[in-house]
Amino acid sequence: MAAVTAAMASGAFAAEGEGTEPAAASEDEPKWEFAVTAFPTVVRGGENYTSGIVTADRGVLHLEARVNYESIGARSAFVGWNFSGGENIKWELTPLLGTAWGTVDAFVPGLEASLAWKRLDFYIEAEYVHDRREQSGSYFYAWSELGFRPVEWLRVGLAAQRTRIYGGDRDVQRGPFAQVTWGRMTVGGFWFNPGSKDQVFVGSIGVAF
Repeated sequence: MAAVTAAMASGAFAAEGEGTEPAAASEDEPKWEFAVTAFPTVVRGGENYTSGIVTADRGVLHLEARVNYESIGARSAFVGWNFSGGENIKWELTPLLGTAWGTVDAFVPGLEASLAWKRLDFYIEAEYVHDRREQSGSYFYAWSELGFRPVEWLRVGLAAQRTRIYGGDRDVQRGPFAQVTWGRMTVGGFWFNPGSKDQVFVGSIGVAF
């Protein structure tokens, strides 16, 4: 889900000769990019649910909407700013400001960041859910991935998350993951706490356009 930052340029010019030609858009003008991802989640001994994320990016602007993410039954919306750079080691950074409503009423500042070097990459998204109704309901959430691409269409690695969305004795869940990409579509699975009574499986089905 990491966004791509494009350069912005003015796109009008005057043609020589008789009259004037209509203004032409610059080839470097940023275009909208969208992504939709669903995360069906199976919780051993708990409530199964599906969360979803929709993102829209245009240049430095990042917009994001989520459902069942901060809690089951919650809705949230964010605005952010994309930054990126690097050659041998590429990095992307998106600070976010958002709000959540429904089963939680909260102000939610957050951050999405990634690093990539050759076939290795690291991704993290984190946010602080500041509950406006009850301070004890506030919490810090984080999801991170360390990935490796043996081939271009396959990404495998380890993931970890810290969440309150479902019960369990573990504050931090860890486990392996794998993702396969065909064109604009990516399908994957994350298996947290394998072999324990707190096992959680999170699938992912996403498309970018």
